[in-house]
Order: sequence, then C-alpha cells, then structure tokens
Amino acid sequence: MKNFKQGFTLIELLIVIALLGALAVALLAALDPLEQIKKGTDTGIRNTVAEISGSFTRYASVKGGSLPFATLAWGSVGQAGTAYNAIQSVIDAGELKQDFFTLASDQLDRIFITAVNDTGTQRAMVCFQPGSKSFRVDANTKFGTIAGQEGTMTTYADCTAGGTSAAGGQACFWCVQ
Repeated sequence: MKNFKQGFTLIELLIVIALLGALAVALLAALDPLEQIKKGTDTGIRNTVAEISGSFTRYASVKGGSLPFATLAWGSVGQAGTAYNAIQSVIDAGELKQDFFTLASDQLDRIFITAVNDTGTQRAMVCFQPGSKSFRVDANTKFGTIAGQEGTMTTYADCTAGGTSAAGGQACFWCVQ
C-alpha cells in the first residue's frame, strides 16, 4: 500500500497562478482605469456646465429675460474677462453659490461660454471639450468654433472619436444651451 500525501504539486500551483494573472491583466485592460478617471472628470465638468447654464436661465427669468452680458465672445471661465464677469454677476444675484469659483477652480479652464442669438433672443451656450472617449462620442458633443470666427458656434454632423469634426478637424465641444 502506497502512502500518498494530499495537496497540489508545484506545477499545478504555478499554472493556477499564471491563469489568475492572465485574468487580472484582461480585467485591467477591459476597465481601462485612466479612461475611467477621465470619464469621472468629464462627468464633474458636465455637471458644472449644466449648473452654470441653469444659473443663466434663472438669472434671465428674474431679470426680465436679460443675461448678465450684452455680447459674449467665446471665452474660458477660468480667465479674467467677460465670461468670468458674467459668472460673477450670476453669483452676486444669488443664482450660484458665493464660493463657486473656489469649488470649481480645477474645472474652470476647461469651461467655455458664448452668447448665441436666435431670432433676436439671446441665450448662453456653455461648453467643455471632453477628455474621455465616451463623452467624445456622446450625441451632445457636436458643437465647435468656426475657424477664424471665435465665438461663432456651428453644429457638426459628426464628431469623431478623437474629439474633432470629420469635416475640417475642428475641436468638438459638449454644450448646454
């Protein structure tokens, strides 16, 4: 009668460890943690863009339809200028928190505002250029500046996964208007 010890051989253990390692690598590749970080950042900026747009709507309803600017060229909120001053007017009117600039400080350089006039009605268009793949192919990522005409927005029929328009390679932006 032979006396066998129960357990796994070294070869069996190495095979199991190699299989688990391969599964872990495949899972990491599928999740793409950098893309998830970009998507989370874009989600935060999208929420800030929506809040700014909503604050302009509330401001206009309280002020009889007028926005806090007569004209507004395409500009980053993060830089001192008309866009920054428009946000400050909305804060002063109580439509955004007093510490808005502090709370959104890491996002402001990626948020752009322009005025859009449709049949005499002025409204604000608040945009950002997405960094994640899922936002770049989102149906709302379809706007862009017209080359040589800062502040003039156009709607592109197709924004590619690279975040540029198929026609002309202009940058595409996710916008709320």
